[in-house]
Amino acid sequence: MAQLSDDCFAHGDRLMRVDEALAEIRERITAVAMPETVGLHDALGRVLLEDVVSTIDVPQHGNSAVDGYAVFFDDLNADVETTLKVTGRVAAGHPLDRPGRRGEAIRIFTGAPMPDGPDTVMMQEDCREEDGQVTIKPGIARGANQRVAGEDVTAGSTVLRAGQRLRPQDLGQAAAVGRNTLKVARPLQVGVVSTGDELCEPGGPLKSGGIYDSNRFTVQGLLRQLGCEVHDLGILPDDRAAVTDALADAAERLDLVVTSGGVSVGEEDHVKQAVEALGQLHTWRLAIKPGRPIALGQLGRVPFVGLPGNPVAVVVTFVTIVRPLVLRMLGGRSDKPHLFKVKAGFDHTKKRARREWVRARLVAQDGELRVDKYPSQGAGVLSSIVESDGLVELPEEMTQLEAGTLVDFLPFSEVA
Repeated sequence: MAQLSDDCFAHGDRLMRVDEALAEIRERITAVAMPETVGLHDALGRVLLEDVVSTIDVPQHGNSAVDGYAVFFDDLNADVETTLKVTGRVAAGHPLDRPGRRGEAIRIFTGAPMPDGPDTVMMQEDCREEDGQVTIKPGIARGANQRVAGEDVTAGSTVLRAGQRLRPQDLGQAAAVGRNTLKVARPLQVGVVSTGDELCEPGGPLKSGGIYDSNRFTVQGLLRQLGCEVHDLGILPDDRAAVTDALADAAERLDLVVTSGGVSVGEEDHVKQAVEALGQLHTWRLAIKPGRPIALGQLGRVPFVGLPGNPVAVVVTFVTIVRPLVLRMLGGRSDKPHLFKVKAGFDHTKKRARREWVRARLVAQDGELRVDKYPSQGAGVLSSIVESDGLVELPEEMTQLEAGTLVDFLPFSEVA
């Protein structure tokens, strides 16, 4: 089971900027996930824990990029057609059993290894073959239509680096250099729990004064996208003993526990009291909107994260804080996701010294993309996340955004 050092989330009560919070995570959070070696079929989405260095050139041999004829460039006439005798045939996986000879053409197919000697390939569309001879048009460049050995990867080069999450193309790259297994981080075992007597399970009746629990499913999906193994701890009642018992049990068998809501100072907020009884709880007051408060603590030495209760704040604080925290625990890189410069299609006013995320849609207009603000920006409007393509990030120093200004846009696909 993963553990972190004692009191790793301790912090003063002042407002923290996002960059400061991320620096704290990079400094204090270390990899705790155990390594395992898995086959490529099971490696998608996992955090790589080794550099992958190629032991071969890819391709190993020069090969043809087209179907055509391999020739010596110096045998070709510069201004008129050239006719050569066709003396051999090379297909992919079947190299010619001799070097090429001056004055001949060798029929060759895409991916077939280049014979020793010939240095140029003429596409078959630009040739005429009859009676064992091929006529080649003038004007081709020396070395045309061939791939050289090591064009893709050279032996000794690092093709994948420790800390990255493995994408489909990364698995293909590993296979291309001959690897069939990779050392990756074991999935974090993460418990997700909701608390509150007002919460109802989707699919069941909605009681008077109740709401369906949605945050638990959002958080579970966000964690699964990071390759975590999620344990649904269900809905806990507003009862301190029940909450304490459930969290104590989770701390015995899981690597991380995440909840939403229930960590304020109200009499019915039993999560805060339960966490403090089992370990420590620190509230980071972030200078962000939406989602200022986020509770970070430890159940013994197992980390605990208490997200805000509003569904939009849950997504923003997860992307901002929990995602880099989880990646660090997995041994991955917690670099900031890529932001893209796009013209804003809206005006917006905000407070200074607070980073703000605006839900927005991408719209094509006059041949370029712009982002339009979703009409409703309330922190409880989950549909605003569903109907948006991502978030516009507005820096702390900005107070007024005017339409047409270039802004930083974070597509939700960047944090999947």
